[in-house]
Amino acid sequence: MPSHQPLPQPAAWRAVGACAVETARMLARREIHLPRRHVGERLTFADGSSGVVYRETTVDRPPADPCVLVVTFRLRWVRGRGHTLFRWESLLNTPLFVGFPGFTSKLWLAHDDRGRYRGVYEWDGAERAEHYARSLWRVLALVSVPGSIDYVVLPGQRRDDVLAHPGHVGAPAERESWWRPVSTA
Repeated sequence: MPSHQPLPQPAAWRAVGACAVETARMLARREIHLPRRHVGERLTFADGSSGVVYRETTVDRPPADPCVLVVTFRLRWVRGRGHTLFRWESLLNTPLFVGFPGFTSKLWLAHDDRGRYRGVYEWDGAERAEHYARSLWRVLALVSVPGSIDYVVLPGQRRDDVLAHPGHVGAPAERESWWRPVSTA
């Protein structure tokens, strides 16, 4: 059961709007990239589920205070080929996160055998990652199964270190294990 809450609607929608404006600026300056380094990798998580990276998004700003953010949700009304359509369409969702302060990278994971999508992000600052996740919640709530949205922030972690040494990720004991990678192939 998710233990986090979304931002109040006015604050969340202001943040998403500001993000979209900043994303437009970043696109004009060609600061957003779609590398393929991790595309095709399968991440397996501590709960036994796994997802394949189908897209990677990065920007030209390395983190000074790195943290990893893992977000999960299940889409409402999406079955079968709908998942393929969602993966194609999801590129259009880029303006909903790239322009948030502190964003540096995202791995987009295809749905697992339980229908859960995950995003594995690197952020500059745990507070910024938390603010983004609580803002994004309002957007995800429009298309997600109620109760399926959750996230975990891992301060002091770099995404590539977590992927290279997934078994070494420490975390709060009370959290479920859906977010904790245990292997990458």
